[in-house]
Amino acid sequence: MRIGGSLLLIALGAVLTFAVDVNHSHGFNVNTAGVILMIVGGIGLIVSLIWMSTRRRTDVVHRQDPVGGSRTTYSTPVDPSY
Repeated sequence: MRIGGSLLLIALGAVLTFAVDVNHSHGFNVNTAGVILMIVGGIGLIVSLIWMSTRRRTDVVHRQDPVGGSRTTYSTPVDPSY
C-alpha cells in the first residue's frame, strides 16, 4: 500500500464514520468499519513514509564524451542529509 491507497482508506473510513447515519444495523456497524479503515490507512501511511525515508538513494549521472560516446555513473551520496 502506498501513500495514495492509505489516503483513500482514511477518506473512505472518515465518510463511513462521520457521514453515514445507520439506525438499525444488525451484526454490522458501519461506523466501526469506518474507524477500522481509518486506522488501517493511518498505519499504511506511516509505514509508507518510513519506507520512503529509509530507501537507498542513488545519483545517476549521464556524461557525454567529446568523441560522441556516453557514460553512465551510479553513485551513493556521501552527505546523509541528502
